[in-house]
Amino acid sequence: MKTPRLPWIRCLPSVLLVSAGLMAAPATDPLEPGEKAANEWIKTRLETSRIESAWVTEKPLLEATVNGLKERAQALEDRRDDFKVKTAKDREEIESLQAKNAAAAADLRAAETRLQSLIQKLVALRPSLPPRLSDALELSYRSLESSGLGTGERMQLVMTVLSRCEQFNHTVTSGEEALSIKGEPGLKSLEVIYWGLSYGYALDQKAGRAWYGSPGPNGWQWEPLADAGHAVGELIAIYNARADPEFVAVPAKLGQPLADGVTR
Repeated sequence: MKTPRLPWIRCLPSVLLVSAGLMAAPATDPLEPGEKAANEWIKTRLETSRIESAWVTEKPLLEATVNGLKERAQALEDRRDDFKVKTAKDREEIESLQAKNAAAAADLRAAETRLQSLIQKLVALRPSLPPRLSDALELSYRSLESSGLGTGERMQLVMTVLSRCEQFNHTVTSGEEALSIKGEPGLKSLEVIYWGLSYGYALDQKAGRAWYGSPGPNGWQWEPLADAGHAVGELIAIYNARADPEFVAVPAKLGQPLADGVTR
């Protein structure tokens, strides 16, 4: 007779329930966060120890480097101070030269202003110069009007014009000259004699006519001289040694106004 199996079957659900209870137990260990914190603290402590050890090892080198840099900086400061002492005189001379240069530049600007004013007066005076002198100064006047010249070159040209005018003013000048005379057709070839910059005489020897020249308000002008041809011809002949010296009476005017309002 066989043993019935029913009681074992009745115990099976209990076994299953116990197994299920064991499987459903929580998988998280309550000590795990503490273990992680301990591990992190150990790592931090090890890193701190490594840094402290490195600092202890490198500190003498860093201190030596800092001291070396301080000594170098001090040496450079000493060299700077020594250089300042040695160059003090040179710097004073440089400052003095700079001041002189500034003063010279100011003087040059003032001279340039006066020079430009003088050039303007010379240009305005040219129409009042005797035609012979004005023609002789053509190149100088043309150069003065050029804008590409420096102060020194223009000053030299001004001195040339003034020197030629002064020389002409202290001499009696005579010779043949082609003149444009108001009321006369074209240019006339005449014998001319100038008394400095003040006045002059022109003679048409063949026609026996004479003109009196002087600087007027509109420039140099020639005026006819009635019945003065013989006297002017005699004056020119004496100058050119074609006649014996003697006193010759010729008309003249004083105080003729020039272009700039100056009388001569």
